[in-house]
Amino acid sequence: MTSFAPDSIVLNRKLPLWYQVSQSLRASILGRSPDDPLRLPTEERLAEHYGVSVLTMRQALKELEDEGLISRHRRRGTFIEPGARRGAPVRLLGSVDAIVAQQSGMTTELLGHGRVPVPGGLAEYFPDLTEVAAYHRLRSDEKTGEPTNHAVNHVRPELAEGIDPDDLVRWPMTKVLRDVVKADISRITDTVEARLADPDTARLLEVPLLSPILHYTGVTYDSEGRVLDVAVIHYRGDRFSFTVTLDA
Repeated sequence: MTSFAPDSIVLNRKLPLWYQVSQSLRASILGRSPDDPLRLPTEERLAEHYGVSVLTMRQALKELEDEGLISRHRRRGTFIEPGARRGAPVRLLGSVDAIVAQQSGMTTELLGHGRVPVPGGLAEYFPDLTEVAAYHRLRSDEKTGEPTNHAVNHVRPELAEGIDPDDLVRWPMTKVLRDVVKADISRITDTVEARLADPDTARLLEVPLLSPILHYTGVTYDSEGRVLDVAVIHYRGDRFSFTVTLDA
């Protein structure tokens, strides 16, 4: 039986290896084609593929098993769960590769884009600008079509000149900025707070007015501390949870 072939990843030695491997494999699983094999390679082959120990690989697989994306059967092997729910918990840990992985595995619709005045609530991030390029996107569960989150990215105009809107239907903004625009991404800070859905958000996410949602703000900086992008995302509260992992 042919095994599923995961993507490769460049590991960051400052972050837990098991975490990076689990997020990379998770993105590969959620982004797979319908006709891809469901059986994963053996632990040994996966460990060799990622350049980690079998013990590290085992820990990464345990994370995906707990999430319900895979099932492990003694003597038969490890298999992707074809009906696994795509609205998985989002774990925040400071790696660009991890953030790209978390944003994968959903259908994305570009609702609109163009230059707008810097929103009052974001003025502190763009003190030298009067306008930013705004990109509105709605992400939905690939299987059910159910809306899961609404994202608005506010990008510096000079960077927006290198963005093809079609790329934002296929890839997360972080990946487009890093790999297509070749922006100098140094760090990303994340803030999450609970809010109630306003009329526009309730309509887009197809939830009752004043339903609980998770309000996420992600700020992307370059190596000089300049803000490149501010992402404001509203997640359905019944589909997502956030976990922050701190390592000593």
